[in-house]
Amino acid sequence: MTSYTAPTKDMAFILHELLEIEHKDIPGYCDMSPDFTKAILEEAGKLNSEILHPLNAVGDSVGCKLENGIVYTPPGFKEAFDQIRAGGWPGIDCDPQYGGQGIPAVVAMQTSEMFASSNQALAMYHGLTHGAQSAIMAHGSDEQKNKYLPNMISCEWTGTMNLTEPQCGTDLGLMRTKAEPSGDGAYKISGQKIFISAGEHDLSENIIHLVLAKIPNGPAGIKGVSLFIVPKFLINEDGSLGARNSLSVGSIEEKMGIHGNSTCVMNYDEATGFLLGEEHKGMRAMFTMMNEARLGVGLQGLAQAEVAYQNAVLYAKERLQGRDITGAKEPSKAADPLIVHPDIKRNLLNQKSFLEGARAFTSWCAMLLDQYERQDDKKADGLVSLLTPVVKGFLSDIGYEMTIQAQQIYGGHGYIEEHGMSQFTRDARIAMIYEGTNAIQAMDLVGRKLGKDNGQHAMAFFEMVISFVKDNKDNTPLNEHFLERLKIGSKNLQAASMYFMQNGLKNPYDALTGSYDFMHMMGHVCLGFMWSKMAKISMEKIENQCDNLTFYENKIKTGKFYMERWMPLTEVHLNRIQSGSKTIMSMSPSDF
Repeated sequence: MTSYTAPTKDMAFILHELLEIEHKDIPGYCDMSPDFTKAILEEAGKLNSEILHPLNAVGDSVGCKLENGIVYTPPGFKEAFDQIRAGGWPGIDCDPQYGGQGIPAVVAMQTSEMFASSNQALAMYHGLTHGAQSAIMAHGSDEQKNKYLPNMISCEWTGTMNLTEPQCGTDLGLMRTKAEPSGDGAYKISGQKIFISAGEHDLSENIIHLVLAKIPNGPAGIKGVSLFIVPKFLINEDGSLGARNSLSVGSIEEKMGIHGNSTCVMNYDEATGFLLGEEHKGMRAMFTMMNEARLGVGLQGLAQAEVAYQNAVLYAKERLQGRDITGAKEPSKAADPLIVHPDIKRNLLNQKSFLEGARAFTSWCAMLLDQYERQDDKKADGLVSLLTPVVKGFLSDIGYEMTIQAQQIYGGHGYIEEHGMSQFTRDARIAMIYEGTNAIQAMDLVGRKLGKDNGQHAMAFFEMVISFVKDNKDNTPLNEHFLERLKIGSKNLQAASMYFMQNGLKNPYDALTGSYDFMHMMGHVCLGFMWSKMAKISMEKIENQCDNLTFYENKIKTGKFYMERWMPLTEVHLNRIQSGSKTIMSMSPSDF
């Protein structure tokens, strides 16, 4: 049986010492005192540790069952979901006008990590609902907002997103689902969607599906796609539930992981749907949900790595195996604990340094979201748009890798289901695939985001890093252990960007074959930037003899490891990028 404890101390450090949220002029931040956020984080942590995580293995082993058109979630899920709902957690950062609590995204990001760590499959039910209600909030009419948002924010009703079809995944222009106008302002939706997370279940009274479909005689391809609200149960004028809509579950997918979430094949047979936003502008509306989901998926990579790491540390401290190479550390025992061995420490530091850097990175991105949404800061919006594919792609890639490293600590026991470590790896694997595979994220980063608005957002990021290095060049310890390596990583990243500028237009293959390496390089620079800032704060705290000196000393040591062991990879990625596409593209299909 695994365990989970919310890392509230590290979360508080990020909120109040790294980001200093209570001192920012972002509306709502002045109310986020350390005592206030501590109460939120501790309450969320208790729910996730005591109620949700014990059901994680149950969801994995039992899964969801489809019987007579109804999907039943694993034992205990419904009761746990009731507690999530009762605590107001699904609407923690939603608009108070519709029943939300209006807490800033930067705090909500921390609670979202907890839910994903403790029980990712269960957390997806309200996580997807959040994305669906965000799309309605951004693109719906006042009537639609009043009709759907209060019950979705409370999770009395849940939500989904329906994009993929059997013949098309990323290339949504190939979709066949049709939306025929019915003459009364509504549409008849017909088609089949696959891989629909939480498509049917027994946790809520109604499910509000957001479905992409094509209106006949519209533009060809992706330009002809529209987005529709298709409720499981139609809604009467008085807000009560009416007749069941003409939609059904064809089957539940048998998956590698997240067994506790019902991934459905959904069939629509002239189901009643209502246009969300404008005709043929469905992708614009859907991307509101997808961009939010991509940040959430990156967070899932971090979250699964966190819970895997916690259990690996416990095992390494308890499991007796061999003796330290310099002599017994615990001579009274038959052997020393695993954690005394250098390679075990290296393994655990790989995980720890990634996790703490990634947590700071996602929290910073959440603050950028708040700057945009609460202050209409277009520069913040441009920067978080640039960073979104890095959050999704890099964090889910490395997060998955870290669950494997945590599993490795257990040796053979990590391969045995009894110890629960394989679930973290299996659950983390999907994050690299859904909401746009990580190859798509890399191509989006290099092909669209890097040059967006004449490259001003990428240049703003580079300038932010360079300015931090320059402003702290006289800080000898920081410069020696952090800034020199950050500067090299930043220069490598800029060199890669220049390579794309000089070669990408002449030969687009050079950009596409280097995009994945660029995404990872940028991820390392982002985490290196976060670590440099955290190290500076920790050094100042130690110099001033603040409380919790051990915490700050540990921060510095962990950060040093990241800069020494992870940051040199930027050189490797640059070399790969500059090797170009010639060798790769010389291979014809028959050569494989």
